[in-house]
Amino acid sequence: MKQNLTVLAVNWQKYLNMVDWDRLAMTILEKVLLLILFSILFVILRKIGKDAINHFFKRYRAKYENTVTEKRIKTFHTLTMNVLIYCLWFFWIYSILSTIGVPVGTLVASAGIFSLAIGLGAQGFVTDIVSGFFILLERQIEVGEYVQIGTIKGTVTAVGLRTTQVVGDDGTLNFIPNRTITTIANMSRNNMTAMIQVGIFPQTPVDQVIKIIRKVNQREVPNYPDIIGDPKIIGTISLPDGKLVVQVNITTKNGAQYEISHSFLALYLTELNQAGIELPASPTMVGQPNVK
Repeated sequence: MKQNLTVLAVNWQKYLNMVDWDRLAMTILEKVLLLILFSILFVILRKIGKDAINHFFKRYRAKYENTVTEKRIKTFHTLTMNVLIYCLWFFWIYSILSTIGVPVGTLVASAGIFSLAIGLGAQGFVTDIVSGFFILLERQIEVGEYVQIGTIKGTVTAVGLRTTQVVGDDGTLNFIPNRTITTIANMSRNNMTAMIQVGIFPQTPVDQVIKIIRKVNQREVPNYPDIIGDPKIIGTISLPDGKLVVQVNITTKNGAQYEISHSFLALYLTELNQAGIELPASPTMVGQPNVK
């Protein structure tokens, strides 16, 4: 037993003596320095790239401020930033793997099942990019527009290579994969119609209600520059649940329909209550597109 341990120790000593420790230390130091260099270069390029892109788009946004073109510029701003980040990450990972001696090209080409798995996993990624490309090409949405995508309704904050970001009415930031976007309701392209419904009883004097509504419209519409044209008093209609309402349609600029609806519903109710007209709870319906 003692003899075997002695032989083993001698063999290990031979192996250790065969190692060029100085060369190994220099190789490791060289690799570590290269990794640090690539990481620093990545951070510097990211900083310079982001500053350059922000400066470029900021100048053009100032030139086209408060125009439709500004939204288009914001969209390409976020997209360009997306492309920069993805490209930098790709080259950084490739450089790191190459530095530590991983043959990336050979590995991907000869991985077989592994490559197939990556291909299947990347299928969704490619679909996201293609879908995002057509969303941008067809100008379906722009940054800053109010949209509804599926069940999510809110303001578009970014259109990226993989995802579209929408901030909901409650402040929730939603990341929507582009491949899942099948229907987009864009409520920022056309004038909108604020539909205001004032609930009434069967015995309510409708003519008096309409007269008061018309009076409020004549007095208040000049104070709201986002209103387009004169409000249309539709009259009495019956809702699916059997309730009776007097409906008023007010055409507004996109994005202003909610404020107009809430404001005028409050004005109508205040005037009707002051006139002594008894009313049930009054629902309000807003945000209908007004395509001409």
